[in-house]
Amino acid sequence: MNVRIRNSETGGTVDMELEGEHTVQEIIEGASSYWNKDEGAYVLRKGKKLLRGQQSVAEVGIIDADELELIPDPEGGA
Repeated sequence: MNVRIRNSETGGTVDMELEGEHTVQEIIEGASSYWNKDEGAYVLRKGKKLLRGQQSVAEVGIIDADELELIPDPEGGA
């Protein structure tokens, strides 16, 4: 499946190809690396839901063509 990740700070986007077993953390790592961000300080937002950790793409309900947002972790990060 293909998803688009939007950087909430710059508005930039990156498209990622994912499999159902990829974890939310792997998506955060990939997007953070792309934008040279500290991965521990960010979470993903899907609509109003915050996503983080080792849950799989399938478990959190990410589907093809979803647009996710990389945002600073409102609870603070590493």
